[in-house]
Order: sequence, then structure tokens, then C-alpha cells
Amino acid sequence: MPGHRRPGRSATGRRATAGTTALLTLLALVLAGCAGCSTSRGSDTVGDGPVRLTFWSALRGSQEVVDEFNRTHDNIKVEFQQVPSGEQGGWTKLSNAARAGNSPDVATIEYPQLPGFTIDGVPRDITRLMPDSVRKKILPQALDLTTFDGRTYAVPVDIEPMVFLYRKDIFAKNHIPVPKTWAEFESSARKLKQAQPRSRIASLFTTGGTLYMAGYAWQAGAKWYDTVGDTWQISMDDAPTRKVAGYWQRLMDDDLVRVEPGASQQWRAHLRSGETAGYLAGAWAAGSMMASTPDGKGKWAIAPMPQWDPAKPKVSTQGGSTFMVTKDSRHPKEAMEFISWMVTSPGALKAKLASGVSSAFPSVPSLVPVARKEMDTSYYSGQDIFGLFQKEAERIAPTWKWGPRMTSTTSSGDDGLAKAGAGSGDILKALRDAQSRTMPDLKSLGLSVTTR
Repeated sequence: MPGHRRPGRSATGRRATAGTTALLTLLALVLAGCAGCSTSRGSDTVGDGPVRLTFWSALRGSQEVVDEFNRTHDNIKVEFQQVPSGEQGGWTKLSNAARAGNSPDVATIEYPQLPGFTIDGVPRDITRLMPDSVRKKILPQALDLTTFDGRTYAVPVDIEPMVFLYRKDIFAKNHIPVPKTWAEFESSARKLKQAQPRSRIASLFTTGGTLYMAGYAWQAGAKWYDTVGDTWQISMDDAPTRKVAGYWQRLMDDDLVRVEPGASQQWRAHLRSGETAGYLAGAWAAGSMMASTPDGKGKWAIAPMPQWDPAKPKVSTQGGSTFMVTKDSRHPKEAMEFISWMVTSPGALKAKLASGVSSAFPSVPSLVPVARKEMDTSYYSGQDIFGLFQKEAERIAPTWKWGPRMTSTTSSGDDGLAKAGAGSGDILKALRDAQSRTMPDLKSLGLSVTTR
């Protein structure tokens, strides 16, 4: 990367691996042609007044957070713009703005999309901008997902360990144990279908499902993306992934899970009726369930994600967002000050939670008491859900890296999962097809790509 020395160790104190060298090599090539590019767009000061920043986000509660920041800070003032969520146009809007040199000072981006935006030169390298006091507060597994070859490009705001939400009344009524392993999950699925033929233990999603499959594969030890030297290696059908795909294929073939589009009206209707008695998702889903299925109060509980090997528990994530300082910002130091406050301040989290129900698990564990105090968990009968999330977050396996073009990968995978759900093809074929369709996109970036 022009003008920067490459650190010898990662931001979390571990030696940087070759696993991200290719991403930074390409990034250097992309940015080399823009070494002298102006950042003509950006915030500015008004006379001797405060520095003015712009902030784009699709996250709920962002306006309330900005209002609180502006109320408590005189040297910086932030103008907020609500943007659509990524798949609904937010990513395109940010990409277009960056190409025009007109991106905001601060923007929100999800973990899977960060490598691609980094390659495109949208975020600024904040390795030296990020205060050590902030870095030390963040869960290392979260920071790892925003750090490539020792350079940090975004600050995690939340990290979402996968958990199992389930209808405890249905499980208790039918004497079905809450599964602790994936073998028990299948057994419980069979018992539920036998006891209540119209009910299923969970859903296999045909839209948005690729990222869920990524979470299952991650937990099992898969590594879809890796690099050796300057070459990307892709393997969406490695041994752990084949095990996961075969497992879910069996559940689908035996009609033990409901096959339907994710976040659809029919899926929510099945949750409300009890015809779907469980949901595997990131910690954020607890708040979403409260908002979308209010009549489920007192019926739902949350358990850890089932394990392949209980003696060596591993957890993956599903969902989660980061804040980046863009290359276009004229005031990166003040932008980092704003981000640091949003991520670490109890006042920021309180403002966010005051805007509505949210169970997003903060990337800064010391904020858990704030989240626990601010959120009414009577929906889950007073269960200490944030205590559970914290324990599970510490088990997140730090071996996963997202690929350079996950939007394309997930779109292709979802097409295949929809076909598998309709009886054409299968889950493993869907993942293999997603890999093969992703290859041209990566090569078009100038990447050296191979399969494992």
C-alpha cells in the first residue's frame, strides 16, 4: 500500500499470516493509480466552529446515537443519513459515492462485504488512527475480521455469535430435550415431527441461506477462503463443508426442517403458529423475534448453538456490522473520535437501545452490563440472554476470513439453494456452483485464484 510500511505483526498481537497477503497486494495495486487522487469531497468546518462529519448507516437507532453525540460534543458535529440496508441498495450507494470521490466520512459495512470494499479502496487504513485504548476493549475475534495482514480497516460495532432460539413450551410439552449437539438436534427434530406432524424444528432458508450455511461450515472448521502467497484459494466443498451440507441435506430429504425463504412472511407465520419451533441465527435475532412475533412472549428461550464436539466447543457468527472511515474523509482523526465513541461509550449504546428493541451483542464486552440493564428480557422469561451471548462470543473460532466478492458468492449460492429446495440439485452442488460462478469475478479483479 503506497506510503505505508507493512507491519510485522497483526493488530491483535499475533504474527500476520500469509492468509491475507493477497488482499493487501491487490489493494496496493488498486490504490497505486490513486496515490495522487484528491479527496475533494468531505466534511468541513464552518469558520472557527466545529468539524462537521457525515455518517451513513442502515442500523436502527443511528439517528438517536448521532443526536446524543451532537448533544455531548462541541468540537465535532455529525450529520446523519439513513441509507437502505446493503442488499436493498446501501452497498451500491456507497460504492457509487466512493467512485465519485463523494463518500461520507463514516459509513457502516457488514463483515462479509468489508474485504470487497477494502479491495475497492473505500475504507481508510485506520491502523495508526485507532487508539490503543479502543483496540484493547474490542473482542479479539471481532477485530480479526476487520484486520488484513496487520492493517485494520474498520471498527467492529457488534459481533453476533450464532445461537438457537426455540419454543420452550413446545419442547417441554412433547418432552423433547434441547439439543446440545448436532446429533441431538436431528434426534429432537424427528421427535418433534412425530409428536406434532405439522411442526418442524427449524428452517433451511432458500434466500439468504448461503450466509447461514457459511456459519454452519465455519463452526465445523471449514475455511472457504484462504491465501498462499499472493494467490487466493477457494474451497466451498472442503471436508467440513461436505459434512455440514450432507447433514442439512439429510434433514431436508427426511422432511425434518421447513424449506422456505428467509425473513419471509410465510417463515414468520410459521414461527407465530408454532409450526416452526426453532431458529438458528446470530444474537441479534433475539430482538428481531420480540419485534416480529410479540405474541410469543414467555414461549421462547435461547440456547447455545449445537456442537459437533462438545469437548471442543466452537461458535461462528451470523450478522454484525462495522464502522469505517472512508478514504474521502477530510477529517479522519475526528471521524475516528466519533467512531470510538459510538463503539465504546455507554451513552451511545443507551441511545441506540432507547430507539427500540435490539439484542445486538456489542463488540466491547465491558458494555454487556449496559445492554443487560437497558433491554427488557421478559419476552424470554427474564433469561440472561446477554450473559449467554458473551459466553458464546468467546467461543467464536478465529479461523474464518470472508472472500473478496461475497455479494456475488451468496447470490449464486442462494440460487442453488432455491433449486435444491425445489428438488433440483442439492446443497453441496449449490455451494460448488457458487464457487465456480465466483471465480470469474475474482479473476476480473486481477486476482490469482485457485481451488483447493
